[in-house]
Amino acid sequence: MDRISPFGKAWRLLAMLCIAGLFLFPFFSVFSASLRPPGLPPPRTVEWIPSPTTWRNYGEIFRMLPFGRYLANSLFVTAVAIPLTLVTASMAGYATARLSPRPRLMIVYLAITLQIIPVTALWLPRFLIVKWLGLMDTYAALWLPVLMGSAPLYVLLYYRSCVSVPPSLYEAAELDGASTLKVWWRIAMPLARSTTMAVSALTFAMYWSDYINPLLYLKSQDRFTLPLGLQQLQQLDKTNWPLLMAASAVLILPAAIVFLLIQRFFLQESRLGGSSGW
Repeated sequence: MDRISPFGKAWRLLAMLCIAGLFLFPFFSVFSASLRPPGLPPPRTVEWIPSPTTWRNYGEIFRMLPFGRYLANSLFVTAVAIPLTLVTASMAGYATARLSPRPRLMIVYLAITLQIIPVTALWLPRFLIVKWLGLMDTYAALWLPVLMGSAPLYVLLYYRSCVSVPPSLYEAAELDGASTLKVWWRIAMPLARSTTMAVSALTFAMYWSDYINPLLYLKSQDRFTLPLGLQQLQQLDKTNWPLLMAASAVLILPAAIVFLLIQRFFLQESRLGGSSGW
């Protein structure tokens, strides 16, 4: 194996820093703008550290609107959606992987087809179903997608993880008397840890940042989530950019923390000799 020269390592490090900067700059801009005094327009040039700096905007958004309630609602919706999605998506992926090749391929093609359907095409039929079921203004309307694994992509990820396991391993467990449910829980799920972490992160981002579904189905203000709270704040004072950026930072920070935690897991898996199910 060829060793990389110090010059090559330096160029690689520089390239990684540039790519990281492209992704981190928008986040830094949001946090920097949130520290500007209230009422100021956005700076015309890059402002790394605003002068003067104030943290008053974060307290102000909680005073103007019940952001604490919105934060708790978003955490509750996401905390329920993640485990339910993991169960349904992993079961569907495992069941698909255990099928014979022909029906398995048909289901995979169906999942890919469903994945490319525009989400806007689902708004009206889903709204009519929710209204028919009497779930308007309830969190159950937001959790309906978990019955199908939340997204076809998540089922495909688990399918890829389960189908990569040698069938003899599943068959050996069944010969020992393990039920289908026990094989899924004791063999398929432990071998799909990396997939589980990836689907958890994607599901968190999906439900945490969801704006359209709460807008369509939630009517009571005490049930609103953070994205709806951000919209309310924008309607109250759409020119007060520091306040809007402070609210955006509150929305971004939990997602960033989740990503960092998941990243540490993947780095640990890589050091231990590879990931499972990829």
